[in-house]
Amino acid sequence: MYYVYIMASETQRLYVGVTNNLQRRVFEHRNDLVDGFTSKYRMHRLVFFESTNDVRVAIAREKQIKGWLRKRKIELIETQNPQWHDLAEDWFTEEAIPRRSSGRRRPSE
Repeated sequence: MYYVYIMASETQRLYVGVTNNLQRRVFEHRNDLVDGFTSKYRMHRLVFFESTNDVRVAIAREKQIKGWLRKRKIELIETQNPQWHDLAEDWFTEEAIPRRSSGRRRPSE
């Protein structure tokens, strides 16, 4: 599976990305494990994601969304998440830290 996702800061600054392991990637964002834009602006909330089996479709969708104006990105988020809740709010416990190279699911899944 491949995921196109949007992370947001507390001030609703947005980051659009693509990954093959959404749980691991969100963990990295939340813990500022990758230097750059998302750690600088504290992009810690997952506010939107969609999935596909085709990496080319995921990359094309990421590029499409990145090309949109902010207003359209917000409309996309709010179609699925009008209150901007953190969709990964309950994903992480000490026992469920994602593995880097494994595509395994969390034990509860």
